[in-house]
Amino acid sequence: MLWNVDLTLVDVAIVTRDAYAEAFRQVTGRPLVKLAPAMGRPDSEIIFETLAVNGIVTGDDHLPRFIEALAAAFAARRKRLDKDGQAMPGAKDALKAVARLDGVVQSVLTGTIKSNAVLKLKAFGLDRHIDVECGGYGEEVYPKATLLQVAQGRVKARHGFRCDGANTVLVGDSTRDVQAARIAGATMIAVASGRSTAAELNEAGADIVLPDLTNASEVVAAVARLTSPLDRRPV
Repeated sequence: MLWNVDLTLVDVAIVTRDAYAEAFRQVTGRPLVKLAPAMGRPDSEIIFETLAVNGIVTGDDHLPRFIEALAAAFAARRKRLDKDGQAMPGAKDALKAVARLDGVVQSVLTGTIKSNAVLKLKAFGLDRHIDVECGGYGEEVYPKATLLQVAQGRVKARHGFRCDGANTVLVGDSTRDVQAARIAGATMIAVASGRSTAAELNEAGADIVLPDLTNASEVVAAVARLTSPLDRRPV
């Protein structure tokens, strides 16, 4: 089972923006004027667009330098996460409830770079039921559907489970998450806790749309509905 992070499990937008501004200043020597919107996109894509809309002509070293600076800037602000951010309502209980299902492997499929995603999860105690080594992250320059398949391969290599679309559930809040699941052949539980409405998530093709994660039993029931008992060996 793969979880999106931002606006599905946590909301730390203020800290993230501050870290982006610091990273932009370090890489370009200029103040950040406009940050490209996330909209379910990976950090690598956001970085390139942010540089472009601020008039920076990019070279081969811009992305790795920016990712390194972003990781350092975010880590320097990690003590602000629980003050200026929050776990999404019900996130901790939902993760704990799903972990009780037999054979479940929970990880993340996120546009956030790995080091920052781990800090976000740890800040709110959400990492306890997640194997972060199996996830897909924003510094990996793949379309999100391809990144989902990369994560499936990591689960298979790490846990020895068969992992394909029939036994992979993605939980996310954006239409891009839904599109990635559909392209990769995975099933999709969409949560209308982000910037996409329930109607938009349904129209994009989500298998199940929940208003939020506050009803852990509802989340578990959604997983059960989308997988058979055999499938749930490696959800």
